[in-house]
Amino acid sequence: MKTKEIHISEYNYELPDERIAKFPLAERDSSKLLVYRHGTVGESVFHNLPSLLPQGALMVFNNTKVIQARLHFRKETGALIEVFLLEPAEPSDYELMFQTTGRCSWLCLVGNLKKWREGTLSRTITIQEESIIVKATRRGEHGTSQWIDFEWSGERSFAEIIDAMGELPIPPYLNRETQESDKTTYQTVYSKIKGSVAAPTAGLHFTDRVLKDLDAHGIEREELTLHVGAGTFKPVKSDTIGQHEMHTEFVAVRRHTIERLLAHEGHAIAVGTTSVRTLESLYYMGLKILANPDIKEEELHVNQWEPYEVEAHQDVKEVLQALLDWMIRHELTVLHSSTQIIIAPGYDYKIVKMLVTNFHQPQSTLLLLVSAFVKGDWHKIYDYALAHDFRFLSYGDSSLLIP
Repeated sequence: MKTKEIHISEYNYELPDERIAKFPLAERDSSKLLVYRHGTVGESVFHNLPSLLPQGALMVFNNTKVIQARLHFRKETGALIEVFLLEPAEPSDYELMFQTTGRCSWLCLVGNLKKWREGTLSRTITIQEESIIVKATRRGEHGTSQWIDFEWSGERSFAEIIDAMGELPIPPYLNRETQESDKTTYQTVYSKIKGSVAAPTAGLHFTDRVLKDLDAHGIEREELTLHVGAGTFKPVKSDTIGQHEMHTEFVAVRRHTIERLLAHEGHAIAVGTTSVRTLESLYYMGLKILANPDIKEEELHVNQWEPYEVEAHQDVKEVLQALLDWMIRHELTVLHSSTQIIIAPGYDYKIVKMLVTNFHQPQSTLLLLVSAFVKGDWHKIYDYALAHDFRFLSYGDSSLLIP
């Protein structure tokens, strides 16, 4: 069957609400770990993960940091308007955005939009006893989002503004308000680069203890950045996935990471589906460079169906070497690009050989990604997890998948 003709209804399973973990465990690395190895399923505890991995392997983490993306304003009429930051518009670079002072623009989702057709919203916040007025103005629609211009008094950066007035956007399926504890528990211990509106949740289980144990077991660690967008929760509403539009996400990969991948024969253990999407996208970026050595950085974007429409038989090391050489020629220490890649049954994995991931929602693109990885064996994994009291979704338990 062709990938585009896959019926999402075939990737459904019964997930009772009580199996969705509403809060994390007190100790991150005490979560259960399902181990799928060459078709057999067993279980362990997450802090045992390093002992289950091959010595000398390369493990890749997504170091993105969740921002306090939910901003609330109240109109003079009393109507509450929620402005949810999706991605930076002016400046469009994440790093510049969070350093900017005085004004900036974002593409946003707006809650209660019908109550805010015109005019400027205003809110006064306090940062270290300094009173700051923050204003939001709608410029208009931009695709499925709203273009919102922000202005604020004083010399504070936008990072400081949202830290003071924003709310951490925990997943909608938790059906609860964000709590103060989520500011810590909904970030990975290695999060560094601000930009995500959802956590790369496979990484939530890692502790300093587990990271040190990985080092002790000779597992090499590398980090990349994919800023997780709200589209990660976008349900597949079409009957077949060929009609589903994947969201675009922004990635940053250091030249050093490409070098380490090459030193490991182009193979890696991915922590989370976001790391998977980034690593696999690197292959298709390298293919573009082989086809056009003069290609510009902004043209390296990986389209949704590209992996299924291009000849992709080149050796992974040859492709990564082309990407590395291109970065050296352009004097780039970090590759900045974006990906819309959809990984579903029919996809041929190029770089990722093992995967650490949580348990995903029924009929989701993430479940399709897992199914492609384990060659359609996802039922065995999920049936075991449901029968053995595993906790599901963002704050739930974890799995190590070795096809």
